[in-house]
Amino acid sequence: MRRIALAGGIGAGKSTAQEYLRRRGLSVIDADALARDVVEPGEPAHRALVDAFGSAVLDGAGRIDRSFLAEVVFHDASALRRLNSITHPRIAERIMHELAEAERTGVRAAFVALPLFRPEHRTAFGLDEAWALEVSPPIALERLVAQRGLSRQDAEARLRAQESNEERRAVVDRVILNDGTRAELEEHLARLLVDEGLVRG
Repeated sequence: MRRIALAGGIGAGKSTAQEYLRRRGLSVIDADALARDVVEPGEPAHRALVDAFGSAVLDGAGRIDRSFLAEVVFHDASALRRLNSITHPRIAERIMHELAEAERTGVRAAFVALPLFRPEHRTAFGLDEAWALEVSPPIALERLVAQRGLSRQDAEARLRAQESNEERRAVVDRVILNDGTRAELEEHLARLLVDEGLVRG
């Protein structure tokens, strides 16, 4: 089974790509979804986050208020390091578990969707290669405003806070341009999967 990281910045189309890969019968492990799971009430990371940041991080239902926490760490690098030290090891454990499960099913490939892909992930997760979805900043901005309802100012701040296309391109093996429509992305992925021998044509 090939293990492939799927990276990409905000607005690059990772969710669309993941849906398509699943429809083609490939395994997809979504690090963002696991990040939500590990902070659910009853999970060790939930208690650790309350201990680290106080009860202000809880919403009315006793769950971690992810929007509030994101706002805190967005403006405080030390808070971001604290958050990552709590959540990243638990997310990594879940990824390894899901990779082992995928291996047992006999799929040809498992994609690990890692928005913040780092070279060290290759060794940590036994990855064979890394692909990145790439969108030009002006199109990413329009998608965030039109599809996610962000203000232009908030969207610009989020785009500035993430790594650049150039930085991401430097650490992956393949770049998939996604400045077009959903259908165009799926056509591109379809050709790529066949060329790579991951699905039949």
